[in-house]
Amino acid sequence: MAQQPADPGRRRFLTATTAVVGGVGVAAAAVPFISAWKPSARAIAAGAPVTVDISRLQVGGQQIAQWRKRPVWIVRRTPALLEALPAQDDRLKDPDSDVVDQQPDYAKNEYRSLRPDVLVLIGSCTHLGCSPKYHPEMQPVAWDENWQGGFFCPCHNSRFDMAGRVYDGSPAPTNLVVPPYHFVDDNTIVVGVDPEQEAA
Repeated sequence: MAQQPADPGRRRFLTATTAVVGGVGVAAAAVPFISAWKPSARAIAAGAPVTVDISRLQVGGQQIAQWRKRPVWIVRRTPALLEALPAQDDRLKDPDSDVVDQQPDYAKNEYRSLRPDVLVLIGSCTHLGCSPKYHPEMQPVAWDENWQGGFFCPCHNSRFDMAGRVYDGSPAPTNLVVPPYHFVDDNTIVVGVDPEQEAA
């Protein structure tokens, strides 16, 4: 039997069809890999801003929220605690908050906050990540006979004042971190978004 001559049109059609089917197969196989690179809804929610109602936060009290799986402390400081802050400067490692990444620019002030009476901090010690305890009392305590209120980390005895500034002699190297936040109104804080971002 004699061979028929090759049909170049048919050959081009089969080559093109094979290339298209192969391309579709590669694209279909790549979809799961590409979608795995996107963060899940759970991961997005974990980093999302958190709205906190502080209307029930008493003067001198502390409220704890969660943001990015970390505790966020919100403290309503008393006038006496605010007055005592400048007197602590000589006892602190970084009284002027010169470590820039510890707080946003709007919190680089005497109170380390947007409003003097309301302090917002990440509740993790800057030494090894333990959670210091809130001690607002202005009286001698076991770890400091001149205690003027603040936070004490029982893990390794790090001490922080009522602005989250670390005391000299503490193992913690830096002040407690102030997260980005802003006030929606007098009793509502959004943690995770700077005031400038909210205005935009």
